[in-house]
Amino acid sequence: MDPKTVTFTSGSHSLIITEPGEYLVELVEPNTVVEIKGAFSVKAKEEVAVTIIINHKAPHTRANTTLRGVARDQGFLKFTGRIIIEKDCGDTNSFLTERVLLLSDQARAETIPDLEIKTDDVKCSHAASISRIPEEHLFYLMSRGLSQLEAETVIIEGFLDV
Repeated sequence: MDPKTVTFTSGSHSLIITEPGEYLVELVEPNTVVEIKGAFSVKAKEEVAVTIIINHKAPHTRANTTLRGVARDQGFLKFTGRIIIEKDCGDTNSFLTERVLLLSDQARAETIPDLEIKTDDVKCSHAASISRIPEEHLFYLMSRGLSQLEAETVIIEGFLDV
């Protein structure tokens, strides 16, 4: 299956990803700035995969990509992200974040960030994590009068609010 391709030219843009699948984001002119966000939730035995490639094809471009997800029950969530900075595309800045919260012992997740840098004079990095809700966060909210379910709901909603 071919990825959904989105091409951006100079100026500031945003892209919200709401559906699983493959995405190719191309920054094709200098002074293009893109903010990419996506939030996903799986439950029962659902399996969701999101692949995103951010391709900087021009110098002086910026991209910030944030993918967040929550996996419940026996759900599986997979994020694959790649930043490509083409040759002669200096003064480029790109960052990729992939974060997943696991809400059960049977829930699974995989995060695969990747960088392909073909030039100098760039700032490019990635971060990925798979974790559970910290007990101290639940304790804090519950000590303020929320039930455990209410506390979890508040934390999850805040986490997914990209």
